[in-house]
Amino acid sequence: MHHGDVSPEIAQGLLALKKRIAAAKIPPSKLDETINIAVWNIREFGRKRRTKAAIHLIAEILGQFDLIAMVELRNDLADLGEVIQFLGPSWDIVYSDWIDDRGGNDERIAFLFDRRAVTFNGLAAEVDAPRDKEGSEYLATLSFWRAPYMCSFRAGNFDFIVIAAHTRWGANDIAGRRAELQLLADWIEDRFIKGKFAEDNDLIVMGDFNTPKIGDELYKALTSKGLQIPDALEQLRAGDQIIGGSNLGRNARYDQILCLPSAKKRFINVAGVLDFYGSEAQRKELFPGKSYSREQFTYQLSDHFPLWTQIDTDIDGERLSQIVQNSKKT
Repeated sequence: MHHGDVSPEIAQGLLALKKRIAAAKIPPSKLDETINIAVWNIREFGRKRRTKAAIHLIAEILGQFDLIAMVELRNDLADLGEVIQFLGPSWDIVYSDWIDDRGGNDERIAFLFDRRAVTFNGLAAEVDAPRDKEGSEYLATLSFWRAPYMCSFRAGNFDFIVIAAHTRWGANDIAGRRAELQLLADWIEDRFIKGKFAEDNDLIVMGDFNTPKIGDELYKALTSKGLQIPDALEQLRAGDQIIGGSNLGRNARYDQILCLPSAKKRFINVAGVLDFYGSEAQRKELFPGKSYSREQFTYQLSDHFPLWTQIDTDIDGERLSQIVQNSKKT
């Protein structure tokens, strides 16, 4: 990490954060063997400039992982640029354009990654809803409020595709949210399960899907066509503590990391959230000298915790075994 010559207050906040990172028990990744992936909804990141202290803290959190899907990233990338500077020259990013209508909320999606562990394979695209011809136009009957974003990566010997999404919110529009989640599930089935020309079938899907509970009607729509949750994420943990969700209240499973069955065996049995908040009493430790309310705090860091897991990327043995097996069939 390249924090540089920081003030005593920022240094104090970083030390407090490092204790919470240690409590999260995130195992280190190993070059060409494992990577740590995460999804993090950083609340309206880019809508209003963060303080310098918050930028340092966000960078320290992101630096615990090798590949991060960032959702709720806004149109102004100035703060993100500072974060990447603190992370250092080995870090890179691929991101979508913003959507500037009310449903789009000026949001982008980004994949931030450390090139020492992960390389970008070339595919970067938004997921478009299927269209039907009406007159001379091709129109979608249902749309994504914020188009999911898809990129291909390679880590070790493992090539894979990641889709990240931020599904619509609205307490009075559960049916609309369920339809959007079903739309994504159907698109994945058509492209990756039934389709013949997908770049890779090892698919990981991450995001804030606004699914309050695993097993509810929204979650069932998202997973109706084959997506599965890694075993280590079925019961959510923050370090040694079992919690109910990845939001600041620890009671909602809005954030998910899912995969198709072909990729599930790649997930190592470690996962959880990085709880940077601690408790109400500990809130001030990250920002010495400030008196942020809980709400103000969420606009400095976030109202979501990063959700993470580890992936085994060393598949060389499997490939060699497959070559041997194929030779015996001829």
